[in-house]
Amino acid sequence: QVQLVESGGGLVQPGGSLRLSCVASGFTFRTYVMSWYRQAPGQERELVASILSPGGTTNYADSVKGRFTISRDNAKNTVYLQMNSLKPEDTALYFCNAGGYYWGQGTQVTVSS
Repeated sequence: QVQLVESGGGLVQPGGSLRLSCVASGFTFRTYVMSWYRQAPGQERELVASILSPGGTTNYADSVKGRFTISRDNAKNTVYLQMNSLKPEDTALYFCNAGGYYWGQGTQVTVSS
């Protein structure tokens, strides 16, 4: 059974940082492209960042370039999203995705003073 379990969300002030984690199970993690998406209320889900394997090539939405970093640890079946210099417009439910097929339940990120 495929599972993607996100964690690390929370409430942070503008300019702060958070690190999201997504632990995967039930499939061959190292062979899948892993991505983070987000969805704000009333908006469509959007791709935030993705990372290939092997090689680790990354791709970012323009809105997060230079602030967010995606990484993966294939030995731990885990993908991370380091988020720095957070802005109120980063507030959303953040989802982990595997290969475009599998989704986690999401973790809420709220950026507010």
